[in-house]
Amino acid sequence: MAEPLGAEEVRRALAEDHADHDVTTRLLGARAERAAVGRFIAEGRFVVAGLPIAARVFQQIEPLARVEAATPEGEWTQPGATVASVHASARAHLAGERVALNFLQHLSGVATLTRRAVDAVAGTGARITHTRKTTPGLRTLERYAVRVGGGVDNRVSLADAILWKDNHWAMVAAGERSLADALRHAPAGVPVMVEVETDAQLEQALAAGVRHILADNQPPARIADWVRRAGPAVTIQASGGITAETARAYGEAGAALISIGALTHSAPAAPMRYEIALVA
Repeated sequence: MAEPLGAEEVRRALAEDHADHDVTTRLLGARAERAAVGRFIAEGRFVVAGLPIAARVFQQIEPLARVEAATPEGEWTQPGATVASVHASARAHLAGERVALNFLQHLSGVATLTRRAVDAVAGTGARITHTRKTTPGLRTLERYAVRVGGGVDNRVSLADAILWKDNHWAMVAAGERSLADALRHAPAGVPVMVEVETDAQLEQALAAGVRHILADNQPPARIADWVRRAGPAVTIQASGGITAETARAYGEAGAALISIGALTHSAPAAPMRYEIALVA
């Protein structure tokens, strides 16, 4: 049976932080076992993502810990608002607060940047997606945050789909083979995507029957031209240096998908703090 979302990532993070060896909290003695309430408090406006992961942090430390969301996953929060409250022993709060904040701030940052891009292309028909430029070991969680922000899934791994890129083009050219020759050996049922940077590559891809074109580092005007030439049966995905601020031009040009690496590799952490109070 598959583990719950984030279970392995939370285990690794707590082990990395030696949460079971909190030498500072041990100095509190018996007071560390007193009941306490912690609150995640927003210090800015952002889309909340990662509450189930934050809850898992405290529950791995203390199984009876209880987390109550005040701002639903996927919703905007306002400065000063409580995002969620945590009921556990003081020891559990102190051992888990930093790890929980790390997950919640990062995933909320990813969701917020995604939502801005999704809002930017609203009405164009384009969808926003991620790339494989993810934090090693956190791809599953970062993809989750993209979905919370309104984005859609893309190729997850090298085994998920064939993605023919610039270096593959170069190797085929060096061996005097064509794209069509190479794709004849593609496993049945595996999706095929081909990255193109020139008109000649586009024509080769279309001639080989490719139905998913990744247009890399192209201006919106060329995207619009390639959309017309490829026809409605072909998905044109725009990629390469696109931001939430420039995404709309690609949507208006007719790109069906817009992949933005910055969603995962450059999303700023959501501003948030954690406050703990002993229960009287």
